[in-house]
Amino acid sequence: MKFGMRVHGGLPATKCVEFARLAEQVGFETLWFAENPFNRGVWPAMTASLLATDRITIGIGVFNPYNRHPTLIAMEIAAFDELAKGRTALGIGSGIGDRVTRMGLSYAKPLAALRDCTTIVRGMLRGETVTHSGAVFSVENVRLECPVLRPDMPIYLAATGDGALRLAGQIADGVMISNMSPPGFTLRARGLVAAGAEKVGRLPPGAIVQYVPCVIREDDAEARQIVRATIADMLSAYWRMGAVAPLMREAMVRESGISMDEFASAMAALDAGQEAGILDDRYIDNYSLAGDPTGFAEGVERFAAAGVTELVLTLVGPEPERTAKLLKEELLF
Repeated sequence: MKFGMRVHGGLPATKCVEFARLAEQVGFETLWFAENPFNRGVWPAMTASLLATDRITIGIGVFNPYNRHPTLIAMEIAAFDELAKGRTALGIGSGIGDRVTRMGLSYAKPLAALRDCTTIVRGMLRGETVTHSGAVFSVENVRLECPVLRPDMPIYLAATGDGALRLAGQIADGVMISNMSPPGFTLRARGLVAAGAEKVGRLPPGAIVQYVPCVIREDDAEARQIVRATIADMLSAYWRMGAVAPLMREAMVRESGISMDEFASAMAALDAGQEAGILDDRYIDNYSLAGDPTGFAEGVERFAAAGVTELVLTLVGPEPERTAKLLKEELLF
């Protein structure tokens, strides 16, 4: 299994650079950047992090074609990969529906948007002249007017719903699984990706990248207590978003071993102001990697058994450097 570190749009570029240097020092293979509409655009932080490091791959997880037209995604990632000398990873997703509609755009066909975007971006990166008449995005005789360092650059697809997972099997080189998805979800997702690939007569993509919050301490109970507060906030936020995106809620709960009714009750309690302590260890084990070094290793095994090939850690809590220090000292990966 490979390991990456995730940084998010809530962090200024200077802090991202600090994490980039830390990630490279510890031994992470990829630094993944998350971008959502109305938060910080990630190009400044990605570029600064690239120039501050020598080895680590800089990945975007993900761009969406509503913020950036597919032709712009191709233009920008080609230029960035040229600067990076190939240490770049590209993830594409359909974005957060309510934020897309707040831009005055239709979110009626997110899967079609992903298919259109991947088709256009891949063709342009290959140096082709692309004409594509899609359900959401179309182009006519477009071609990159600059050389492309890697015409075969892999494209990862972020997928949550069954349809998106099957689509990833059909057109993607890798699959990205979001935070707050239990290992059981990922195991099931692999089957849907494989089914999609089989439908079009290709092998399923081998790369399964999954985001997960992480805290490691010498004391197991301390680490779990720290992460409990983080996942309480994240689960509650995701649950609220799921009010208009039922697939998000299903992905969170399905295969977790927690019933939908019990989960909904816990989320209601959190929204009513109850403390994170109402979340028992099942929530920690499903939605995070937390504990002492032994507990961390056991958690990694849970995700490895589900088929994850790259585990991307968000170092959470008040002292993320302590988690990084233990990762390095204990040679946990």
